[in-house]
Amino acid sequence: MLIPISNTPRDYSWGSTDLIARLQGRTPTGRPEAEIWYGDHPGSPSQVLGAGGGTLDTALADAGEAPLPYLLKLLAAGSSLSIQAHPTRAQAREGFAREEAAGVPRDAADRLYRDDNHKPEIIVALSDEFHALVGVRDLATTRRLLAALGDGPALSHLDGLLAGADPESAVRRALEWALTEATAADVAELTADLERATDPAFADEIASLRIAARDFPGDRGLFVALLMNLVVLHRGEALFAPAGVLHAYQSGLGVELMAASDNVLRGGLTPKHVDVPELLRVLDPSVGPAPLVAPQPLADGVAEFAPPVDDFALTRVELGGTPVTLDLRGAAIALATGGEVTVDDGDERVVLAPGSAVYVGGGARSIVLSGVGEAFVAQPGRDAVGA
Repeated sequence: MLIPISNTPRDYSWGSTDLIARLQGRTPTGRPEAEIWYGDHPGSPSQVLGAGGGTLDTALADAGEAPLPYLLKLLAAGSSLSIQAHPTRAQAREGFAREEAAGVPRDAADRLYRDDNHKPEIIVALSDEFHALVGVRDLATTRRLLAALGDGPALSHLDGLLAGADPESAVRRALEWALTEATAADVAELTADLERATDPAFADEIASLRIAARDFPGDRGLFVALLMNLVVLHRGEALFAPAGVLHAYQSGLGVELMAASDNVLRGGLTPKHVDVPELLRVLDPSVGPAPLVAPQPLADGVAEFAPPVDDFALTRVELGGTPVTLDLRGAAIALATGGEVTVDDGDERVVLAPGSAVYVGGGARSIVLSGVGEAFVAQPGRDAVGA
């Protein structure tokens, strides 16, 4: 069963004004276009194209198909998203039950758990460069960065917090100070230090933090960003944000795949609600390099990004005219990102242009992709992990 789907770009303020439009070959609207959702998530279910219309969640229910365990997106960042982390399944279930019992409306601005699921996510770069902050940098390197910025009272205090013998405890102390105790004067000090800094060893980090300071003036999250790894993905490279890992995508176009959830704990660079105790409760304070995901080659031009979760895996298919057969483990969504791609499940065929997608269900065990172009196929993951 093939169901062609589409959706309207979401106009979040951080969205790019042209990246999605250029991919789809249309004139930009001039407004931010941040994400297009492909799936049955109730927050923005895909529109069904063709006879019957409606939304994908309704179409799947009518056909007796199970809800999807994942949500596929095109994501286009023109400025930084909020710094955020997501809960484990167990944390999400507990938090959701707690807020339900307290009667917090699910659409309330201070609601943290809008469902009872975890939200690990992967993103694969489509643009030549995709910039992101992911995970907490090793503390020795961060302390060298602090020394390069200056020796004012705020940075000296932060350096002292990071000097403890236990890195994870030091990270928690530093984040708590940054988000609850740092003053407007402290943020102003860091902002001024960033403008003066010239250390070539940290040129990329300083440039990234300057942009964050410009886009979010006075935001305490600037100190959180200071602690994080700067990652620059090139086209076809991917990173994974598991439960508890701080991350903030900053610029570029990518294909994002996540568990079907909308649970977000924010940590700054945002005007939205930040619950510091709950963020620290779900936080993974480990330090080290960003969690990148290497593609696993399956065939010529076919590679799978398979992080250690059961919800999803993402396959990139580069087509040069030779058809490719892709085995499926469950319901899938194929999204074209270049050229013209035909999807065939043995009974039906759908031709996709860049930015268009098709749901593959009805128990299909495989699909054949053909044409000249590029597509990403989302489906359930290979590995199961505990909560």
